[in-house]
Amino acid sequence: MISIADESVHIQTSSKSQLATPFWLGEVALVASHLQKQNLLNTISEHVRFARRRFGHYDVIDFLAVLFGYAISGEQTLQDFYEAVHPFASAFMALFGRTRFPAASTLSRFLAVLPAEPVEALRTLFLEDLLARRLSTQEQDAGLWDRQGNRWLVFDVDGTREAARQRALPKSPDRPAPQRRLRPLCAPGYTGRKRGEVVRTRTTVLQMHTHQWVASFGNPGNGQYREELRRAKVSIQAYVKAHSFPGERTLLRLDGQYGTGAVISDVTDFAYVTRGKDYSMLDLAAIQARLHLPADQHLSHAESGICRALYDCPDQRLSESGPLARVIVATHPAPKKQKKRRVGLIRDGVVYELFLR
Repeated sequence: MISIADESVHIQTSSKSQLATPFWLGEVALVASHLQKQNLLNTISEHVRFARRRFGHYDVIDFLAVLFGYAISGEQTLQDFYEAVHPFASAFMALFGRTRFPAASTLSRFLAVLPAEPVEALRTLFLEDLLARRLSTQEQDAGLWDRQGNRWLVFDVDGTREAARQRALPKSPDRPAPQRRLRPLCAPGYTGRKRGEVVRTRTTVLQMHTHQWVASFGNPGNGQYREELRRAKVSIQAYVKAHSFPGERTLLRLDGQYGTGAVISDVTDFAYVTRGKDYSMLDLAAIQARLHLPADQHLSHAESGICRALYDCPDQRLSESGPLARVIVATHPAPKKQKKRRVGLIRDGVVYELFLR
C-alpha cells in the first residue's frame, strides 16, 4: 500500500484489481428508486403474472428488472449488458428489491413463451400510472395555441420500423429445415432506407408538449397499422378524459402511411393532419379546377430554399363513403437533377404534395 498525504488531499493506491461500475448504473439506481417510491414495482408484481414451469425462483418482476436495466444502459446487445452487469448482479437486483439475477438463457426462454396477456396488463398499468399522476402539482398548461387563442393538444402517431439482416443458410435434402430465430418477431416487409431482409414495425403515440409516451404497439413485418391506430385512439381518448380536455381541440399528427380515406375514417373523432398518399385525388374535377386558379399562399423553406405554392381545397370527399376532408396541395418546380424522391408526385415538371386536414 502506498499512501500520499497532503494538507487537503489524501490519495491511496493499491495493486489489487478493482472493477469499475458501469457508467449507467447510477441512472438505473435513480429510476429504480423512483419506481420503489411510487410503489410501481409492487403493483407490477401483483397485477402482471405469468406462471410457467422451468423458471425456478424467478417472477415476472425479475425479468422486467433486467429489461429495465438493459433499456437504460444503452448497450448495443443484451450480451454486452450481461457482461457489464455480471460483476454487480447482486447489487443490481437489490435496487429493485430482488435477490436473484436471471441468467441469459432463462430470460431467453421467458421471452420466447411470454403470451400477450401479461404484456397488455403491463401496458395498461403504465397507462393508468401515467394518467393518475401529473408531471407536477402545479403543472402549467402546455399545448398549441391557434390564431384565435384556442388551446390544442397535439399527439404524434408515428409508425417506426427496424430492419434485421439474415445470413444465407445452406439448403439441401440431407439437412433439416432452417429455423430463423427472428421469425416470430420479424417478417418480410417494407424496410424503407434500412438494409435487411425482415422488419418489425412499431406504432408509437407521443404527447408532443410534455414528451410523454402514451402508447406503443409492435408487430412483425409491416404490422397492423389500422388496428394499432384504433388502439392508439383509445389511449388518446383516455388521456384527454383524464385531463378534462375537450376532444374537439385534440389534434393528431399522423404519419404518411395513414394518408388514405379508409384509414382517416377511423380517427374522425379528432382533428388530424397528415400527408396524403393517394395521388389519384389530383384528378378530381374540383381539385383540378382549383389548381388552375392563383395559389392561396407561397411558402419558402428556410433551409432548402424551395418555394411551395399552396392551394386550399376544402370539403373534399376522400372516398365514396368516406368523410369530408380539407385537402391542401403544395406544388414546386421539379429539381433539374434526377434523383429518387421519397414524397410527392412529379407531373409535367412540377412536384405535387398532398396534405389532409
